Amino acid sequence: MPQPAAPSPQVLVVDDEPDLRTLYELTLLREGYRVDAAGTLAEANQLLEQRRFDAVITDMRLPDGLGLELLQKMGAQQRPERCIVMTAYGSAENAVEALKAGAFDYLTKPVDLKQFRSVVASAIQEVGERTRPGTTRSAPAPAERTGSAAALLRLVGDSAPMRMVKERIGKVARSMAPVLVRGESGTGKELAARAIHACSHRVDGPFIAVNCGAIPETLLEAEFFGAKKGSYTGASADREGYFQAARGGTLFLDEIGDLPLQMQSKLLRAIQERSVRALGSTQEESVDVRIVSATHKDLAADVQAGRFRQDLFYRLNVIEILVPPLRERREDLPVLCGALLARIAHETGMPAPQLSPQVLLQLQQLPLPGNVRELENLLHRALALSDGSQLQVDFAPTTAPGEPAAAAAATAVATATAPAVAAPAPVVPSDLQAYLDQQERDILVKALKETNFNRTAAAQKLGLSLRQIRYRIARLAIATPGSEEPDDPTNP
Repeated sequence: MPQPAAPSPQVLVVDDEPDLRTLYELTLLREGYRVDAAGTLAEANQLLEQRRFDAVITDMRLPDGLGLELLQKMGAQQRPERCIVMTAYGSAENAVEALKAGAFDYLTKPVDLKQFRSVVASAIQEVGERTRPGTTRSAPAPAERTGSAAALLRLVGDSAPMRMVKERIGKVARSMAPVLVRGESGTGKELAARAIHACSHRVDGPFIAVNCGAIPETLLEAEFFGAKKGSYTGASADREGYFQAARGGTLFLDEIGDLPLQMQSKLLRAIQERSVRALGSTQEESVDVRIVSATHKDLAADVQAGRFRQDLFYRLNVIEILVPPLRERREDLPVLCGALLARIAHETGMPAPQLSPQVLLQLQQLPLPGNVRELENLLHRALALSDGSQLQVDFAPTTAPGEPAAAAAATAVATATAPAVAAPAPVVPSDLQAYLDQQERDILVKALKETNFNRTAAAQKLGLSLRQIRYRIARLAIATPGSEEPDDPTNP
C-alpha cells in the first residue's frame, strides 16, 4: 500500500499588525505550509498549548509583552519549534538578545519576502531533522552523519577542554547565530569553524574562508561585496564578493580583529541588513550567509582602545567558542602526534613512524607557544629527516649557539638521542617555518653536492626514497644542474 503523504509543515505567525500578519500568512501558504496566526502574546501562548508547530515567527514588540518572553518560555519548556524573531530596523541589541536567548534567526523590518521564505525554510529543515508533528523521526542520512562526525574528529583530542569545544560546536551549529571563535595562533580555530559548518543544516552550502589581515585595504570592499565592470582600475568584468560566494553556506572571517575601522562599519551593515551592494552598483542584493569569525586578539580590549567597533563586537560575539592552547591539554599530545604524523606521512608518501614514550615525554615538556601548528612543523621536519620506522627526536642543540630550541628539537636522527649539552639562551626566529625550511634545504643541498647531484645516491644517503627526495627538492625550490626550474611538486 502506498504510504500516506506526510503533513505539511505548520507555522505560527505572531504579529499585532493585521496587514503584515496577512502578508506573512499568504506568503507561507503559497509555499505549501499550514499557518496559524496570533495578534498578541496571550493568543500565541494559547495556540502553543494546543499543538506543536515546526516554526514560530514572532514580532519582538507585541501589545501585551515581548516576543522575547515567548522565546524564553518555549526554551524553558524545551519545545522543539525553531523561533524566528522580527525586529525593527536598527534594533541590533534586540536581535542579539534574541539570538542569545535561543532564536534560530532574526529578520529586520521591513522584511524582504525572499529572505523571509529562505529563513523559514532553513528553520523547518532544521526541525524536520528531529521530529515533525504527526511524523516519526527518520535516521539521518549516512553521508550526513559521516560528514559531521568527520569534522569533529579533525579536532583531535579527548581532554576535558576539547570535549567542551566539541559539545559547544554541536549546540551552536543548529542556529543561525553568529559565532566568535577565540584562541591563540595555531590552536585550530579554522577547524572549529569548519566543524560548525559541517554540523549545521548548511553543510551542503559553501564554506568560504577569508583571512581579513591578508587583503589590501584598498581592495577590501570589492573582495567582500563584489564589484561591477569598470568600478575600479583593472575591473574588466563583474565579479562576486565573499558574501555572494557564501550564499546558502557559511562565511568564515578569520582574524576579524585585523579589519580597519572603516571596513568594520560596512561589514556591520551587511550583517544587519543581510544585503550587500557591489562596488559600482546602485542595487542592494540580499545574501543568506551564516557568519563565523575568529581572532587571537582580545577584542573587548580593542573595543575599549577604540580599535574595534563595539556594535560589531556585540553582533559577532553572540556565541563564543574558546579553543584551548596546547599547554592546557597536554594529555592530547600522544593522539595528536599520531594524527599529525599519519597525515604528513600520507602527503609525502612515507610510512608513518612511531614516537617512542621517551620522545613523547620530552614533547610534553616543550613550551610549544605556536600550539598545534608549531607541533606540526616540528614533526614535519623530524619525519623529513628520519630513516627508520621509529622516529627519534634529538632534543639537544646540535647547531651553533643561538639556534632556537624548537628548531633544535626537530632534528631527527636514526640512532639514540644524543646527550644534552648546555647552550646559551636561544634567539627565537620571527618565522619558525621559514627557519626550519632553510635548515632542511641546507641538509638536502649538502647531500646533493656530496653525491654530485645524483638524486638516487642522495636519497640513499638520507634514508629517503627517490619520490620523497624529489618531493622535498620541489617543495623547497632547490635548483639542480641541468634544470632551469625546480621540480613541480605535483609531478612526482
